[in-house]
Amino acid sequence: MKNFIEEVTWRGMLHDVMPGTEEHLMEQMRVAYVGIDPTADSLHIGHLVGVMLLKHFQIAGHKPLALIGGATGMIGDPSGKSTERNLLDEAALRHNQNAIKEQLSRFLDFESDVQNAAELVNNYDWMKEFSFLEFIRTVGKHITVNYMMAKDSVKKRLNGEAQDGMSFTEFTYQLIQGYDFLHLYKDKSCTLQMGGSDQWGNITTGTELVRRMESGKAFALTCPLITKADGTKFGKSEGGNIWLDAERTSPYKFYQYWLNTSDVDAEKYIKIFTFLSKEEIEKLTIEHQEAPHLRALQKKLAEEITVMVHSREDFENAVKASGILFGNASTDDLKQLDSKTFLDVFDGVPQAEITKADLEAGLDIVTVLNEKSGFMKSNGEARRSLTENSISVNREKVQEGFTLTTNDLINNEFVLLQKGKKNYFVLRFV
Repeated sequence: MKNFIEEVTWRGMLHDVMPGTEEHLMEQMRVAYVGIDPTADSLHIGHLVGVMLLKHFQIAGHKPLALIGGATGMIGDPSGKSTERNLLDEAALRHNQNAIKEQLSRFLDFESDVQNAAELVNNYDWMKEFSFLEFIRTVGKHITVNYMMAKDSVKKRLNGEAQDGMSFTEFTYQLIQGYDFLHLYKDKSCTLQMGGSDQWGNITTGTELVRRMESGKAFALTCPLITKADGTKFGKSEGGNIWLDAERTSPYKFYQYWLNTSDVDAEKYIKIFTFLSKEEIEKLTIEHQEAPHLRALQKKLAEEITVMVHSREDFENAVKASGILFGNASTDDLKQLDSKTFLDVFDGVPQAEITKADLEAGLDIVTVLNEKSGFMKSNGEARRSLTENSISVNREKVQEGFTLTTNDLINNEFVLLQKGKKNYFVLRFV
């Protein structure tokens, strides 16, 4: 067995661990789980720490379980959240579960016949037939209200941090999560639950249920909640969450998120979000410190995680797209971009819509620059800029007399105008 605790410790992925966990894991192959909220049909990068924990667990020779919280996802979790979740119907739940499994399979080995192949489980499967009376009689009597009230997550809510207090539904959340651990202990020989540090109270309720109801030993491990050095929330951009689904967050934007991390964050993230060895990371860190302007850490971090979540091809396309704004990209480079990536690259650049019919006979460049787009304030300004050789169409310099035609369209839809080095304008032909 590889030493899992040692591995996650040097990577900065360990916050709390129950005494005896390391020795327990070194004895033989063990089973551990991480719970995942299925309220969307994609994971976002906030989920990635838990997924990486499961992957390291599997690499160390143990068996990982990814638990989709179909039942718990229907109610509010009191750990730091101020609102309850929406009720999902079973069809939506199954759709989300299948989409999440597909994403998890990029990290975890579900398919091979090895002893420690990963498994996906859903607590809705064992909770849906459980009656309320049966639950409080079988499980509720083993955990006292005093024990539940002592949890930090409960105390914070009851002490007025949430305006509306705390519902009974949320209060019982830790019992349901605790029962998940008990069920997996009995059904899958699972002896370890892992999660974020805000989950410590819920996880230890599970270990307590295993002890009281089965006289068994179960263990808890949490990782730190990831933060950014500047105090802003990790995993968020101006557009919201950074998703693993390419339709929700394009590979280009995903790549850019990691490329734009600060030096301090990149040094931390490269340990958590890649499988590079300690030696490789130490070498990269030294290289980065000697020439921080080259951003070696950010580039390697962005490469590793984009390839892992998307593909090598998506990574290479993202690098090409990144070079278009800042490098010496050609018309051919522009024409290789799909429409979504093109719009992502030029996000925030002024746009004008023109009908394609106007292009059929050709459009004079002066008319395009002023009357059709408003990029230039007058025909005179347009002509002066053309005379000064500062106007480009799709990255190629043009002169007065140039005519725009359908041959100039990128993806049969766009034309990129540019004045000087940094002044862009996008024409969209509809």
